[in-house]
Amino acid sequence: MTKLLVILLIGLVCEAIGVVFLSKGLRQIGEVEKVTVREVIAVVKRGITNAYILWGVFFEAVFFGCLLVLMSKSEVSFLWPLTAMSFVMTTLAAKFFLHEEVSLLRWGGVCLIMCGAGLITWSEKMKPTVPKPAAAAAALVAGPAGTP
Repeated sequence: MTKLLVILLIGLVCEAIGVVFLSKGLRQIGEVEKVTVREVIAVVKRGITNAYILWGVFFEAVFFGCLLVLMSKSEVSFLWPLTAMSFVMTTLAAKFFLHEEVSLLRWGGVCLIMCGAGLITWSEKMKPTVPKPAAAAAALVAGPAGTP
């Protein structure tokens, strides 16, 4: 469980870094003025040569890799709500690295997300442990304690 939470934390940090880099890069390359093929191609060209965009994509890919590892090892109903913690890290990153104003109402939403993720984690710890099939089969074969 601890190993999964460490992988999750690494992934969430990478995702927050990726979002910050993508935001900076997108501000640098500008927006699509008019939705035409020529304009979209021009913005894409500027995007694939922008270091912030490339680093943002890299960190988002690391996050996705962590997510794939986690999904292969844990239940989606446990894992997916915990990825909502990325909202917390991304809001903090936006505040401190992008210098965005975050209202008290938004911080309240961030706190609610943290409470929800905490409940999910607690529910996983409270889940009854089920004996592994091999151990249960061995106990049946051995019979009750004290019998030959």
